[in-house]
Amino acid sequence: MQQRQLLLLLTFSLFLAFQTSNGHNITRLLAKHPSLSTFNHYLTLTHLAQEINRRTTITVLALDNAAMSSLLSKNPSIYTMKNILSLHVLLDYFGAKKLHQITNGTALAATMFQATGVAPGVSGFVNITDFKGGKVGFGAEDNGGSLDSLFVKSVEELPYNISVIQISKALPSAVAEAPTPGPSELNITGIMSAHGCKVFADTLLAYPAAMGTYEDNVDGGLTVFCPLDDAFKAFLPKFKNLTASGKESFLEFFGVPVYQSLSMLKSNNGLMNTLATDGASKFDFTVQNEGEEVTLKTKINTVKITGTLLDEQPVAIYTTDKVLMPRELFKAAPTPAPAPAPEVAADAPKASKSKSKSKSKSAPGPASDSPADSPDGDPADQAADENAAVSFKGGRFVAVGLSFLLVLLLL
Repeated sequence: MQQRQLLLLLTFSLFLAFQTSNGHNITRLLAKHPSLSTFNHYLTLTHLAQEINRRTTITVLALDNAAMSSLLSKNPSIYTMKNILSLHVLLDYFGAKKLHQITNGTALAATMFQATGVAPGVSGFVNITDFKGGKVGFGAEDNGGSLDSLFVKSVEELPYNISVIQISKALPSAVAEAPTPGPSELNITGIMSAHGCKVFADTLLAYPAAMGTYEDNVDGGLTVFCPLDDAFKAFLPKFKNLTASGKESFLEFFGVPVYQSLSMLKSNNGLMNTLATDGASKFDFTVQNEGEEVTLKTKINTVKITGTLLDEQPVAIYTTDKVLMPRELFKAAPTPAPAPAPEVAADAPKASKSKSKSKSKSAPGPASDSPADSPDGDPADQAADENAAVSFKGGRFVAVGLSFLLVLLLL
């Protein structure tokens, strides 16, 4: 009898393990509620649905069709509508029960609008207050403390993954409702210059061909990783040693021809092509992440993403702490060989020959006097990181396998 109870408990635990691994789909959740169809439609049009589906521990403040009609009567552009609706996506879980158990009766929640990097100050935060009498009010923090949008009901809850709750009306915010330029109207170099990447932006502007490649990709999707000023300024002497074509490829190397939000970068490890990728000239790098930290790696060095300047589909711009160097233009410093033992000293010329052979291989496009730079992480380190990731992902299956083995032993 006891064995049977253990077996049932173990089977139920396995079921939960698989069940909780399944992601949510906001479009399907809202499709069950016709009164929220307009809200659901605009989450899809603005591509916010994709972002919501990639996140966990999230709350969507849904608006019924009447509230959406009132919002649409102001004729906002699709880009402004995205900002407005992203203010209604909280980056924390608030089920109906938690709303009435808020510590000290009030909480300040970050939103997806705040995460884009375009919301100044506290304009991307939402105040949630539990009033006496069971009412819960919501208000944008930049709206003068007004909390006139009230909790209506819980729509869907998947603790503690996603909660969809209906509120009485849209959260007013002058910042979110401000006219938003379309992608082709964005001044990407202006954004970089104003937020710590002026040296890189000015250098990009000085090379019209490279700048044109960036502009050609804005509408279809573009992600830029711009080095901060101090890092790029220190790197300029090496940049000036590149050939003309090498300089152009180098500048294009910092752009990716697809939109990548920060949450996408955190969930998608692996190789990424760039604007400079062209046939045999790969000009790619590897995206890796650990927790909240995202790094970009080549066989030459590793850099870390330090901030978000813009995250508005189809364009994202991030800052990096150092200058990422493509292996096609730079050579890694050779790893010092250990001193040979006296009895094999005669073999020393062989090492010299190997070193000479290594130097004879030239990457496409670099200047003849391109400096060698020490790598922050060599290929062995990179392989180790990748193996660790595989090991971590495989841990789940090992646990499941052991559980089934336990079942067999109990039978």
